[in-house]
Amino acid sequence: MTTPASSGIQFGLDTFGDIPVDENGELLSHPEAIRQVVEEAVLADRVGVDVIALGEHHRDDFAISTPETVLAGIATRTERITLASGVTVLSSDDPVRVFQRFATVDALSNGRAQVILGRGSFTESFPLFGYDLADYDLLFEEKIQLFAELLAEQPVTWQGTTRAPLQDADVYPKTASGRLDTWVGVGGSPQSVVRAAHYGFPLMLAIIGGPPGRFAPYVDLYRRAAAQFGTTAHPVGMHSHGFVAETDEEAVETVWPHYKASRDRIGAQRGWSPVRRQDYEAEIAEGSLYIGSPDTVARRIADAVRTLDVGRFDMVYTSGSTPAAARMRAVELYGTEVVPRVRELLAADDVPASSSEVTA
Repeated sequence: MTTPASSGIQFGLDTFGDIPVDENGELLSHPEAIRQVVEEAVLADRVGVDVIALGEHHRDDFAISTPETVLAGIATRTERITLASGVTVLSSDDPVRVFQRFATVDALSNGRAQVILGRGSFTESFPLFGYDLADYDLLFEEKIQLFAELLAEQPVTWQGTTRAPLQDADVYPKTASGRLDTWVGVGGSPQSVVRAAHYGFPLMLAIIGGPPGRFAPYVDLYRRAAAQFGTTAHPVGMHSHGFVAETDEEAVETVWPHYKASRDRIGAQRGWSPVRRQDYEAEIAEGSLYIGSPDTVARRIADAVRTLDVGRFDMVYTSGSTPAAARMRAVELYGTEVVPRVRELLAADDVPASSSEVTA
């Protein structure tokens, strides 16, 4: 397997806008939590992180329901970081409005906007906006088709069953580059992988449990499907949960109670058993929780990048009510210590063996 050149790999930070606690252990309000994310994004920009991605949720335990609005605020306070959604739930939104909102963020940020389209891991948005869950697949299929046409930034004529038809409709604002950076986020559906390849969109794999190597067939499927469709097989991205602190012990102990509370709350709604401490530790050791000191997290990320041959790694750095101060420190350590260390480890893979090593 050939790992992409280390210089070309991007490193991002993702959050769903989890509600953290303050220094007194009190939960922040939703407005405070949103402002906290803005400060974390500003810090990420300053310490050299490539991407900040904000998820969309419509629940009381997450503050961000409109990622592009928060990204617009971040755009005016940052200089270089890419501003992404992670994901925009296209099925329960309108493709025209999604394009317009992200084109606006693109203008505010001088071309740094990125929309990652997906179906989402929660379903609250469907009844909230008047959509029938029975149309779950049809909604996404039709809307991504329309969105793909809108990306040409030319008048669109389109007809489907899930929204009103368009006849020579021109959509504004246009982007400066002529094309809005668009990805598709996938949680493990082969059909979704093939769909991303069909439209020529870059693929972001949401890997939230188990060894990352189990997603290797999806990376291969994406590349094979792109070849069959005659589209571009872009470097694949992956995102997984993680956290960085000064030591392994500090990171593990800081996250555990908040991770368990959040995981068990969601699990109770989905029929999962309460998470056990040994499950948590096993996921850190061998699965898809990148929690630990900068060196530990860097080595595990480098291993995952090698295993899946990806061109981007995003770490979901927030987990439930993890303290706001600890989150800020995690962002700083990720940018200043983890990312440079991962690049060093991967660059070492690119160095040819010396003649003496070859002879040996």
